[in-house]
Amino acid sequence: MNLDIFISHFSELFDETPASEISATTAFHNLDEFSSLTALSIIAMIDEQYEVTLKGDDIRRAITVEDLFNIVKERRG
Repeated sequence: MNLDIFISHFSELFDETPASEISATTAFHNLDEFSSLTALSIIAMIDEQYEVTLKGDDIRRAITVEDLFNIVKERRG
């Protein structure tokens, strides 16, 4: 699993936020475009791309994109 590819997949979910503004340290909850619908899109993307099931609590617990990456990486084994 690669962090840069994860960030690329993650940034594709945002229409108004340039991909260049999303990095490992981005606190994604603070993005203007982030919403509960975006959270569902993140969960769906992770399920499709990485075959890992996340819950809303996982999204709430993660602060940065890298936090989310680490949760997915841990569950993939």
